[in-house]
Amino acid sequence: MSKVAAVLKVMPDSPDIDLDGLEADLSESLPDGAEINGTDTEEVAFGLTALLTTVIVPDDSGGTEAVEDAFGAVDDVESVSVEEVGRL
Repeated sequence: MSKVAAVLKVMPDSPDIDLDGLEADLSESLPDGAEINGTDTEEVAFGLTALLTTVIVPDDSGGTEAVEDAFGAVDDVESVSVEEVGRL
């Protein structure tokens, strides 16, 4: 079974959000079969920092939609967008 790597940009709803705590919450929200392979940050504007989270999901699981939905349901997340996708 092949896997897909995707970089998801997670925007917190405030610049005051603890990014380490948010990263832990994202990790806990992952659907079965998905795993976080790394996280980086990106300064956006006005003190707001986005998390760039690399997620590995099985290719047969319908892509990144389940992960996007799970991340979007986490408290303090304003939005989730797919930045990059590629097969492993």
